[in-house]
Amino acid sequence: MSCETDTEADGFRDDRTRKVWFLLAAVLASTIIVCELLDFFAKGVPLGFTLPIVDRSANLSVVVYYVSVISAATYVGFIGLKELLVERRFSVEFLMAVAGLGAAYLSLLFEAATVLFLYSVAEYFEDLIEVRMRGTVENLSGFMPDEVRLINDNVERTIGVREAVPGMTILVKPGERIPLDGTVVEGSSEVDQSLVTGESVPVLKKTGDCVFAGTLTTSGVLKVTVSKRVEDTLVSRMVKFVMESRQRKASVEKLVDRFARIYVPIVIALAVFTATLMPRVLAGGMETWLYRALIVLVISCPSAFVVSIPATIFTAITIAAKKGVIVKGGVCIEKLARVNTVVFDKTGTLTLGTPSVHEVRSVSDSDVPLLYAAALGQFSNHPVAQAIIKKAGESHMDVSKFKVTDVMEVPGKGIVGYVNGAHVAVGNTELMKEYGCDCERLEQLPENDGHTSVCVSISRAGAASVCVVDDLRNDAVEAVEALKRAGLGTVMLTGDRSAIAKEIAEKLDFDEAHAELLPEDKLSILEELQTRGALVAMVGDGVNDAPALAASDVGIAMGGSRVDAALESADVVLVKDELAQIPYLIELSGKTMKIAKQNVVASLVVKILLGGLGLMGFIPLWFTVASGDDGITMLLLLNTMRLTRAKP
Repeated sequence: MSCETDTEADGFRDDRTRKVWFLLAAVLASTIIVCELLDFFAKGVPLGFTLPIVDRSANLSVVVYYVSVISAATYVGFIGLKELLVERRFSVEFLMAVAGLGAAYLSLLFEAATVLFLYSVAEYFEDLIEVRMRGTVENLSGFMPDEVRLINDNVERTIGVREAVPGMTILVKPGERIPLDGTVVEGSSEVDQSLVTGESVPVLKKTGDCVFAGTLTTSGVLKVTVSKRVEDTLVSRMVKFVMESRQRKASVEKLVDRFARIYVPIVIALAVFTATLMPRVLAGGMETWLYRALIVLVISCPSAFVVSIPATIFTAITIAAKKGVIVKGGVCIEKLARVNTVVFDKTGTLTLGTPSVHEVRSVSDSDVPLLYAAALGQFSNHPVAQAIIKKAGESHMDVSKFKVTDVMEVPGKGIVGYVNGAHVAVGNTELMKEYGCDCERLEQLPENDGHTSVCVSISRAGAASVCVVDDLRNDAVEAVEALKRAGLGTVMLTGDRSAIAKEIAEKLDFDEAHAELLPEDKLSILEELQTRGALVAMVGDGVNDAPALAASDVGIAMGGSRVDAALESADVVLVKDELAQIPYLIELSGKTMKIAKQNVVASLVVKILLGGLGLMGFIPLWFTVASGDDGITMLLLLNTMRLTRAKP
């Protein structure tokens, strides 16, 4: 069977299992509602006979309860029994089945149904998260063309992308995504590489330059010699990184499940010993010790764990959601509580991800250079041109009245044309030289601090220099400072130039900063940090961040990203793009796990105490149920409510 067939089969099985959990949850929820209503309004609708085994008068609500509970417990118990036989350990499934059937035998039908309902809901959402993570690969693959234009002896023909091999020459037209990694052998074009680098400004690609599959040509025709097969391209490797990272980042076993390895066998063995051997060891009839054994089984009922611990984590997740942060599961909360290093991508994470005009340095005090540049920029989709237009709009400049003619965009250099009859050029120094513009006066202007500098010439004379930057988010400084005050390490990764990276790193006071990185470089640095003992949270926004987000201990994605793959790879999503929520979320997670541990200890102490009293016959069954199960559960939930007082 092929890998694709295996994946489809696994997906089908997961989908079927998820539907079973949903069906169980729906049936149990309906059972609880209907039966409680019947008991309240019609005394359960008596049926006039006695149920065997439990020796209880039958009514409609009791029969429905038993059928639902026994059916659900049988399914859950079968899963637990398989795990017991294969892995030789008592699992949570086995614990749930015993608890449900034990509570039902004791006629605690509402509790039995509730425990099984909560477990079914938890399993459904766990499976759902796994399905969403699998969608990451589908999103990445959606950027890849299925066909390529093969050029052979100047003859063009279309073939499947998997048929192309290294050494072939392919043709890529403007507006198309490059299908395979390779080297440009003819032509030039600006290429949007945000898919692999995350950077917003297109890069000029010309003869001899390397190009990557999935990147978008915007302005010219390219002939490319293929260097890698489709399965070896950068984007394909990114897919592989995501899948492998998910495998390395296996889900931490639930706290209850880990505890069940010891707790369940002991309690079950103690209950069996009480019912079978205690009548022979000590005085008392079989019924007396069976009754006490049932008390032990009630004590073993994990509803205090099942309700209070997930409720603690769910409360934290709900509080975070109200603050504009989506946390995908309790495992993320647990890991966030132990994070000691936070790694940030730069573009679109620390910065807004779109260029803006920082300053216009004119040889005179006139606004004419900006006005003419904006008039010409109307005919370009380049991010820098759009930034200039936005700046003019903020200055209330009306460019619609200008007559613009003979506009021509020069890939990788800028744009030229005539505005009200005057020759205007907006671009880099190469463009100015190409069109014979005198930029001597521009060279006398102060340097633009390493940021992108755009020249504006009018009538072939230098008129202004426009400094374009990618602005920091308003709360970037606050977020990094808060993390450092909490004792966490901070690291910045970017595909941008070293000079820009250094300036931002110094401004935000990062512990480490790394520049000019490809996705696989970011992943390598991340793994190096983990090798040094760091438990890492990675904050990113683009598809190029997907491998690092998946490989990190906790992946945090900016919700404003337009690329779903990064969001699906992440464990946490900042819906409002507020970096200041990161230190708050880490603090909230720490408090959550502290309360969860308190709940575990309190529940254990009470259960052990009541179990001992029950074995000695000092407390009745009803008191055990009221205090050892429902009572302690309510106390733990009240303890959980302390989380609502946590403030950002």
